[in-house]
Amino acid sequence: MKNSTKKNLSTLVEDIYQTVTDITGGNKEVPDELLNELGQKIARTIKTWSTPQHHNKFKLRMSNIGRPARQLYYSQKDTQEIKHHASTQIKFLYGHIMEDLLIFLTKLSEHAVTDEQKEVLVDGVLGHMDCKIDGEVIDIKTASGFGFKKFKNKTLAEDDPFGYVSQLAGYERAEGTDNGGFLALNKESGELTLYQPEDLDKPNVNTLISNIESALKGEAPPDKCYKPIKSGSKGNMKLPMGCVYCSHKFVCNADTNDGKGLRVFKYAKGLEYMTKVVSLPKVEEIQHES
Repeated sequence: MKNSTKKNLSTLVEDIYQTVTDITGGNKEVPDELLNELGQKIARTIKTWSTPQHHNKFKLRMSNIGRPARQLYYSQKDTQEIKHHASTQIKFLYGHIMEDLLIFLTKLSEHAVTDEQKEVLVDGVLGHMDCKIDGEVIDIKTASGFGFKKFKNKTLAEDDPFGYVSQLAGYERAEGTDNGGFLALNKESGELTLYQPEDLDKPNVNTLISNIESALKGEAPPDKCYKPIKSGSKGNMKLPMGCVYCSHKFVCNADTNDGKGLRVFKYAKGLEYMTKVVSLPKVEEIQHES
């Protein structure tokens, strides 16, 4: 599908919305070419998802260079393969499919999409970028309502536990561009936003990689990524959100609760991982294997 008029990122979200309105209103047709391409992509996505992946060997990649050094240190030391619950695997699947769909809608909106899944290399660190849109590197993200606010409010760089901004900076360093960003979808509402971080919010990728490689060679783990936060008003302390989804939280916090490690309590809003229990919560305590 060829663009009759060259477009730029400034109108991307608006153009996608208008395209969807035109299609559902009967004012625009979806070309068979793009439909067939989408079908083939989703088929490949499902095939890749359904192929067993073995992640027990750590590699520094563009997708993890922005994660905390301590987390990467434990990932390097941990040789046990991570197994995800079926519900998490389903979440992975529809996240990948929604990324395919967003690129499909971008093409329908007549914005130029190039370099899909292009392999890039910076200082020996490999990565595969999602694509370029209108000549700039764009990373496609699907997010919860909470996570989406970081993209919409342009605050991601202030709280980025998954290292998305560093990942983007790595792709841009490899491609020699500097005005890329994130096309993000709120999975709960269907809202879209385009977030292009300021240059000052992006790390020097070469320095970042060098620092991480040095940290990973150390005998002791780097400093903890985040400090515990208050849980209630009675002196209890818990892990912040940046630690909750880390697969190494138990070994990382084995020194908490006077050396007994994390204690886990089941609240109606979800689990809380306590680093200090002064007053026993009146909810179920979950036993775990660290």
